[in-house]
Amino acid sequence: MIYFIGAGPGDKELLTIKGARILLQADCIIYAGSLVNTDLLEGTKKCCDIYDSSKMTLEEVMNIMLQHEKNQQIIVRLHTGDPSIYGAIREQIDWLRKLDIRYEIIPGVSSFSAAAAVMGMEYTLPGISQTVILTRMEGRTPVPPKETIGELAKIQTSMVIFLSGNRLSELSAQLLAGGYAEDTPAAIVYKVTWSDELIIKTTVGKLNDAGKENNITRTALILVGRFLGDSYERSQLYHPEFSHGFRTGCQDGGHDDP
Repeated sequence: MIYFIGAGPGDKELLTIKGARILLQADCIIYAGSLVNTDLLEGTKKCCDIYDSSKMTLEEVMNIMLQHEKNQQIIVRLHTGDPSIYGAIREQIDWLRKLDIRYEIIPGVSSFSAAAAVMGMEYTLPGISQTVILTRMEGRTPVPPKETIGELAKIQTSMVIFLSGNRLSELSAQLLAGGYAEDTPAAIVYKVTWSDELIIKTTVGKLNDAGKENNITRTALILVGRFLGDSYERSQLYHPEFSHGFRTGCQDGGHDDP
């Protein structure tokens, strides 16, 4: 069996219980060495073969998987965050499907969830935003024309921008061109949940200056939107006048609990 496991954002305690259990059983681990916290490899079997994929090609990764699979061993492909977001797992899975090799995906905590948690923020605030855009700037990997930062910025909702910490000047310009005001709240979240985590609160207009001042070039998320501000509407779900299938609201606006 080949397991694709989300390693979480950095903190080794944010690995799922299932992921941790499989890691301890693994005979072979292939991990993204440039992003995954190696503390997660503590306690693995002494006979476990461990490979750093940061300098490997897809073909090299797959060959290692297939060699160990022939010996009916447990193989783990350890991806940062959650493998479904910029994990490049589809091409690996399609390869395994063609060979009729069993696999399982174990999800992980994405860095965008961890970023909101450490900042005490919520992406979906009533009256502010009910949509979250997860995206990246175009680089060597192109994006569809309708998914450029400038086009997505027109929606004016909560945005989380991956893999773009080294292009903050261009990112700021595209966000502004898309309609965000210069004073729109923004944050640069560097290595969230790692020991050297850094949270930089700024604005869309000052993104580049904030990045330069803190030497941010990579391993950072960019958060953009008014959810980072202080104004929002009260949730209807817990409003005393709001009724739903589990509770009858108080029409006088008083509290329904003592």
